[in-house]
Amino acid sequence: MIRTLKSLLFLFSCVAACSAQTESLTIGPGDLLHVKVLEAADLEQSARVTDAGAFALILGGNVYVAGLTPPEAAVAIERVLVDGHYLLTPHVSVTTEQTATQNVTIMGQVRSPGSYPIGTPRPVLDVLALAGGLTELADRKVTIQRHASKERVTFVVSNSADAALDASVSVYPGDTVVVSKASVVYILGDVNRPGGFAMVTNDQKLSAVQAISLAGGTPPNAVPSHARLIRKQPDGSHVEIPLQLSAMEKGKQPDIQLQADDIVYVPFSYARNVAVGAGSLVGAASSAAIYHF
Repeated sequence: MIRTLKSLLFLFSCVAACSAQTESLTIGPGDLLHVKVLEAADLEQSARVTDAGAFALILGGNVYVAGLTPPEAAVAIERVLVDGHYLLTPHVSVTTEQTATQNVTIMGQVRSPGSYPIGTPRPVLDVLALAGGLTELADRKVTIQRHASKERVTFVVSNSADAALDASVSVYPGDTVVVSKASVVYILGDVNRPGGFAMVTNDQKLSAVQAISLAGGTPPNAVPSHARLIRKQPDGSHVEIPLQLSAMEKGKQPDIQLQADDIVYVPFSYARNVAVGAGSLVGAASSAAIYHF
């Protein structure tokens, strides 16, 4: 009998340890919990977590469990039972029978933002699909805020299918998913497709030569050797930087990385390059069409 009891205790401990390693769904107010104590069947109970985040035990009073995983809550309850001298070495299991919040909120650059019901943890790609997927201007970095702990998790929706699937994380009931708008750079002047271009690469980087390529390149009469970069400063002003695009395209000068809201202007002629000021280019950028690639 004693050997059987020891075997059960060992098995119970192994199951709890394995659960602690894999369980990541945290407890929140209103969740319905089921508590078992191996050594005392009469202490088994099901009850909801209060708005204050506490669970009322049959013995031991209230235990604060909000923000804990079920295995962590089990450890907290064991501590209360030991400290209160109710049991010497209790073995407690906690399971979530029902989560109070059954919706996930999806905001930002998705096709159908809103609140969607989910009863169990779902892969982030599945959750984004509920909202119709990302828009063309969506940032690849998606932020997930946990409903109980308020922890924020970042997931990159990679342009590589294998990478996106292999690195997927789970979204839990009550979580909030936010998809920000990607940064944009503007290519104006004598290019084949002037406008704004979203930086939707995995690393959110785009060079000057890459941006010119996205804009369809320059026609024969353009003057890329006298191009200019207009960059916004922290104080709101703009600085003009000469841009030797011809030399960059030929590999004679290093390409430069663009920043969000940068404006690259390729003149139609040298005289016109002088005549067009930074102020008019900033105004033109504000009304430019935005493209994705």
